Amino acid sequence: MERAVVLLSGGMDSTVCLAWAMQQFDEVAAIGFDYGQRHRVELEAAERIADKAGVPFELRSVGTMTGSALTDHTVEVRGDGGHRDLPNTMTPGRNGIFLFHALNAAIPFGARHLVTGICLADEAGFPDCREDFRLGMERVLSVAVEEPIRVHAPLMHLNKAATLGLARELGALDLLAHSHTCYEGKRPACGRCTACQARLAGFAAVGLEDPIPYLSTAA
Repeated sequence: MERAVVLLSGGMDSTVCLAWAMQQFDEVAAIGFDYGQRHRVELEAAERIADKAGVPFELRSVGTMTGSALTDHTVEVRGDGGHRDLPNTMTPGRNGIFLFHALNAAIPFGARHLVTGICLADEAGFPDCREDFRLGMERVLSVAVEEPIRVHAPLMHLNKAATLGLARELGALDLLAHSHTCYEGKRPACGRCTACQARLAGFAAVGLEDPIPYLSTAA
């Protein structure tokens, strides 16, 4: 039995990763994280998606992270102003912390595979969304438990349009109706933040209508 734990945020990318993992592995579980994010509606989305997919879901509180507009609700989401002048939605160390928690859940589950939605096309190439980060974490996690751990990032080299193409191949478009992307934490989604705009552009590129509601779809 090959088992995997999927890091499921409730967003589009992690939802596609869940569908991918369900075709790749014999048994799959999902884990989500409460880190004080303003878009907390994604936690409800993650639980709903896991339920629709028929996989067990664990929600973990990892404490409030700092240094990001996603956790400081007084700061406006911008395309700069973050670490090394990346978008201020950059949350330092977030994906590393998530992977360590996923490892902690995976070992008792009998899983040696972790699946994450990080990708090079995400948010101007955040450092913890790159291939060298994935490889580095794979080595560290393997050392931590003294056995091989695989960190899979099936979307690593895909843009949003290609990700939606994969979702269509996997039959996962229905699951995306339950996903959440908006950085403002709104449902209907705001349609104006960078996350909404990237998602809408992806759907437009493949000629599909996004199944989630929006307050606005103006650029």
